[in-house]
Amino acid sequence: MKVEIWSDIVCPWCAIGKRRFEAALARFAHRDQVDIVWRSFELDPSAPRQRDVSAAEHLAAKYGVSRAEAETMQARMTGNAAAEGLDFRFDIARSGNTFDAHRLLHLAVERGVQDAVKERLLVAYLTEGEPIGDPQVLPRLVAEAGLDHDEAAQVLAGDAYADAVRADEADGRALGVTGVPFFVVDRAYGVSGAQPADVLLPVLEKAWSEAHPLQMVGGADNASCANGSCEV
Repeated sequence: MKVEIWSDIVCPWCAIGKRRFEAALARFAHRDQVDIVWRSFELDPSAPRQRDVSAAEHLAAKYGVSRAEAETMQARMTGNAAAEGLDFRFDIARSGNTFDAHRLLHLAVERGVQDAVKERLLVAYLTEGEPIGDPQVLPRLVAEAGLDHDEAAQVLAGDAYADAVRADEADGRALGVTGVPFFVVDRAYGVSGAQPADVLLPVLEKAWSEAHPLQMVGGADNASCANGSCEV
């Protein structure tokens, strides 16, 4: 079974959604047969490599609220994250353009370490205050998750995987993805937002049962008990 997840690195709900999905997957009987692919989605394709203002200032300007109100919003999000075992540090977060990060996630698919790289980038941005749009920093981060540093740097020096990122984004639009995280299970079911594990698990189970219907073997339904009596 294949689960595709449209997500962005600078999306706090995406990190929370990842934890909740992992919790659902841990309870799924066929979890070892689930292929997870992280798809590209840019919340702000026009973002500079690194913003000159703090995360709170950017949030205040985006939603037309005061800085104090923005910090209250961040505190609420930090509480949601803590409930999932995540430590968000918006006070040191250094946002920026995520296109290069998404290109490296496509490299990570080919090297079999995409989930580890995704996790490393989310933690780097949301917890450690790493400049997520800096092409000089990204190779170090992804190397810590299993990619080759020099290969990653070579990717960023050119335009490798740019078309793959754009293809993900176009595919997402065709599927109706307008916000993230967005989960697509076997191209049959879509789940929008960081839904709880109790919501995600039944979707996995339903998709699995439909893709793997029970095959009956044998003839008549004898040698069995039903409706309060038994065949003798």
